[in-house]
Amino acid sequence: MIEFQAVRKEYPPNQIALHHLDLAVKPGEFVFLVGASGAGKSTLMKLLYGAERISKGHLTVAGYNVSSTQGDTLAMFRREIGVVFQDFKLLNRRSVLSNVSFPLEIRGVSRRKMNDAAMNLLNFVGLADRADSLPETLSGGEQQRVAIARALITKPKLILADEPTGNLDPAMSKTVLRLLLEANKTGTTIIMATHNLPLIEELKLRTIVLDRGRVIGDFSNPKGLN
Repeated sequence: MIEFQAVRKEYPPNQIALHHLDLAVKPGEFVFLVGASGAGKSTLMKLLYGAERISKGHLTVAGYNVSSTQGDTLAMFRREIGVVFQDFKLLNRRSVLSNVSFPLEIRGVSRRKMNDAAMNLLNFVGLADRADSLPETLSGGEQQRVAIARALITKPKLILADEPTGNLDPAMSKTVLRLLLEANKTGTTIIMATHNLPLIEELKLRTIVLDRGRVIGDFSNPKGLN
């Protein structure tokens, strides 16, 4: 699903965000990505959905050579990926239903089909009763659940979740994580960047640790990680 081969990412004038990164993720894995601020987590995630380009090396995601993908091919590649951001990035002037259905709208799916699909996902995340609401009327946890529903609507091969529980209380953090785990059970690969060590220790899933742009740990059972 994902393979980094000697990947290096530099920002001018001389900042190295990732150093000679070698890393692979198999289809269907759920992987936590951890590290202090500045470790390179956000940069790595941006590389994975094509928001940033690698400086050196080779990166393959979902069968695409992201090192050289551009134009229409880049647009097709991004259709294979769902992204969940810490700050939600919802469309404030659109209803919850319209936010969730938006990825299908830009693909030209009929209104009936996209609304039916969006309602099914809102049922899944427990927000069917808020379909006509605007995002600003929802709590942070509710907005994050809307963002997850939007990420799922295209049935992506890969979901990238960048600190999706960073602004949520512990109870809602577990709800958001449960939704991602449910998506993973259907075969979707999940990469989740997080600082939430208690959740990581509880689940004992693969955890990759970054420090100043380097992988310093790759654990299948991270109990006691600190």
